[in-house]
Amino acid sequence: MSLAYAAKALTINGEAHAPTEVRDDLTMNDFLREVLGMTGTKFGCGAAQCLSCAIIIDNPDGSSHTSPTCIVPAASFDGKAIRTVEGHAKDGELSALQKAFIAHFAFQCGYCTAGFLNEGQVLLERLAKAPVARAELESIIADALDGHLCRCTGYIKYHEAVRAVILADPGRYLA
Repeated sequence: MSLAYAAKALTINGEAHAPTEVRDDLTMNDFLREVLGMTGTKFGCGAAQCLSCAIIIDNPDGSSHTSPTCIVPAASFDGKAIRTVEGHAKDGELSALQKAFIAHFAFQCGYCTAGFLNEGQVLLERLAKAPVARAELESIIADALDGHLCRCTGYIKYHEAVRAVILADPGRYLA
């Protein structure tokens, strides 16, 4: 089995990680959990269908998107800046979205929460750059969270938590 460098310039939650030799077949999920000890990113279905393992990729142009980690090799993240669920809180203070998840009990068993939280954060960042009309809000949230699966069927609570953050600061997120 050959080795590859997982990331020559990988940045995770704002922290640079030196090149690390890993197996070519090591997934990013396993790299985060087993090599770095970052266990917030979960392994769900192993087929990129439930998105419990979704992390945020920050693009050079300032935009961001989520990516599954369960089927994607760690080496493919070479040179990228990513954020995991561990990166949401700052200086011990939960983010507004994390607080809303707690207030709306949007986590039930908690297994899929990291993926929903990361997707919600990407949506908030997108809306901060391009606000939408209030009339479009429900469908925008539904579209953003679509594809994430919750075995406890907590979808409404996730939706309500994201909506609450947006409505708490309408001047930032709504046109």
